[in-house]
Amino acid sequence: MAPPTADQVTTALGGVLDPEIKKPITDLGMVETVAVREDGVVAIRILLTVAGCPMKDTLRRDITAAVDKLDGVTGVEIDLGVMSAEQRAALQTQLRGGVAEKEIPFSRADSLTKVFAIASGKGGVGKSSVTVNLAVAMARQGLSVGVLDADIYGHSIPAMFGVADERPTAVDDMIMPVPAHGVKVISIGMLKPKRDQVVAWRGPILDRALVQMLADVYWGDLDVLLLDLPPGTGDIAISVGQRLTSAEVIVVTTPQEAAAEVAERAGTMAQMVHQRVAGVIENMSYLPCPHCGPEHRIEIFGSGGGTRVAETLSARLGYPIPLLGEIPLDERLRSGGDLGVPLALADPDTPAAQILEGIAAKLGGKPRGLLGRQLGLSPAGR
Repeated sequence: MAPPTADQVTTALGGVLDPEIKKPITDLGMVETVAVREDGVVAIRILLTVAGCPMKDTLRRDITAAVDKLDGVTGVEIDLGVMSAEQRAALQTQLRGGVAEKEIPFSRADSLTKVFAIASGKGGVGKSSVTVNLAVAMARQGLSVGVLDADIYGHSIPAMFGVADERPTAVDDMIMPVPAHGVKVISIGMLKPKRDQVVAWRGPILDRALVQMLADVYWGDLDVLLLDLPPGTGDIAISVGQRLTSAEVIVVTTPQEAAAEVAERAGTMAQMVHQRVAGVIENMSYLPCPHCGPEHRIEIFGSGGGTRVAETLSARLGYPIPLLGEIPLDERLRSGGDLGVPLALADPDTPAAQILEGIAAKLGGKPRGLLGRQLGLSPAGR
């Protein structure tokens, strides 16, 4: 049997995706040469984006599998090289849609990614747990989801995803997010030299860190990007409002009066930076009675906080803001975060996970519009 032609081999390589970028290696300029010897042995030279590419064994395996399927192939020899600086620059420009300079892709007018900033007035309300489980629930529903841990000082997202010791791959100044449970994740915690290193930055540096994680990370085609904001109304919340004016804010609170009052401030902050509030989530709403069953709610932290925040913000901002869901207390929600396996993945049939799934479905399928968003327009002078 005659060996395949070089063109046939190249066509087969078009079905091999880069494990991190998720695009055909032929489109990325990674296939430098293809040669087919008379004895049927195919020799391929592949250019890696970086010398220490952690996925090179996967790439080698996928290439071998794709070429071996061709008739007449008796063996596959793969030589791995590294892209030059010029080739990497061209790849980055290609991945950014032909735009060479840094920009935040989600701030573009033609961006199709829904961006939700998860906010809270105070710490300790379970905002990060909600973020992680919403992301996993959305991914389970078939969406391409990214999570940016914008809580620079108190970053906990990597540990909750079970990737606290992972480091993203860098292609020059482009960063590949770390995959975890079907979600693309990036956090300042992944960019520190040591896990226990303290971040002690102030305003301008915080803004630059946020821009780096938005612009320098290759997120790919996301359906949804979730930002886990730090609690309160500080520098990061302002920067997100300035950098991502199309982002919608989700306010997380607990039922008690003190938490609800502070949560209202986080929602009001959204209006100040021209963002829309998409809804309110009440976490730790109640404890299903372990004796009587779930129909008996033990309201450990009181009740009505989420409803109050939604109603107050609706009146204050001038458009309806829904209470998206009330998540019950569940020890497994906490332990899932500690173990790095979110409840929405580990036990999706629990009441708390089901409510999170419902919230994810509402947000993931929610059309985007201009209702409630301040456009910053002023009449032209006469």
